[in-house]
Amino acid sequence: MSLVAVGACYVDTILTTPHYPGEDEKLRASSISHRRGGNCPNTLEVLQQLIAHSKSASKVSLNLVAVLPAKASVASQEILAGFGPGVQLEHCIYREQFNEPASSYIIKSQASGSRTIVNYNELPEMTVEEFTAIADKIGSNATWFHFEGRIPEVTLACIRYLRQSYPSIKISVEAEKPARPGLQELANEADVVFYSKSWAHGQGYASAEECLRKQWPMTRNASFLCCTWGEDGAVALDTQAGELLHSPAYTAPDFEVVDTIGAGDTFIAGLLYAWLCQENWNLATKIHFANRVAGMKVGQEGFSGLDKALESF
Repeated sequence: MSLVAVGACYVDTILTTPHYPGEDEKLRASSISHRRGGNCPNTLEVLQQLIAHSKSASKVSLNLVAVLPAKASVASQEILAGFGPGVQLEHCIYREQFNEPASSYIIKSQASGSRTIVNYNELPEMTVEEFTAIADKIGSNATWFHFEGRIPEVTLACIRYLRQSYPSIKISVEAEKPARPGLQELANEADVVFYSKSWAHGQGYASAEECLRKQWPMTRNASFLCCTWGEDGAVALDTQAGELLHSPAYTAPDFEVVDTIGAGDTFIAGLLYAWLCQENWNLATKIHFANRVAGMKVGQEGFSGLDKALESF
């Protein structure tokens, strides 16, 4: 059993500030940190912890497909070293003429608890031809392909290639960025769709429930839809059973929001773990677990130690 995650890998620089700076304002940050980021790398980082912690999940292989700078570059070596042994990186694509990684500069406001992100990426994106070559190498050994939803026209062609060549593979996609055209077409093709609150708002939906009810008729291939809604938790829809379930956000006693960066990626990791490794869990248990892992992540800096969710669940 294996999962292949396809998406961008970033190096994040995170500045924590008392409040957001105004235009032309000078502001002193209270802290700075650097870490590897990107939706799929974050999801895999959490997934490998959960799988390593779970005795029943030892045979699940995790693979990342991402575009990286030159293999010998300092950036690529640091990115590769940052993953644990549970994530396979042999299918990453290296752009040998570039040395700078895709980068995110993140301002975290202590006043509001929110964050603003500025991205920079000069690396040429993955092509359909590069993906099909990788898919053919992996072949039917893959159980599940998860797509971040970058460059939707390319991703759509990749999904259709998998449908034609490897029809038994499950496919999930993220619909996250509200201004990114083409995500609806990806959702229409997938088995599982993860909608963000910002994407749902961008489509005019006022709630997670409304998003899923109106997306249901358009996503004929999907067996499962999910929409996260921040502090209001998440709503999941089993399209085959017609079951709609709301799960409140998880908070521990004396809970405090510390770091929301990657909370959605962590939620996805929790659900993917439940599907791949806990077949006996029902829908309510799966979404409650995903909320628990995501809630633990919001209450701490970074992603370490999130496998402890399994001890208290």
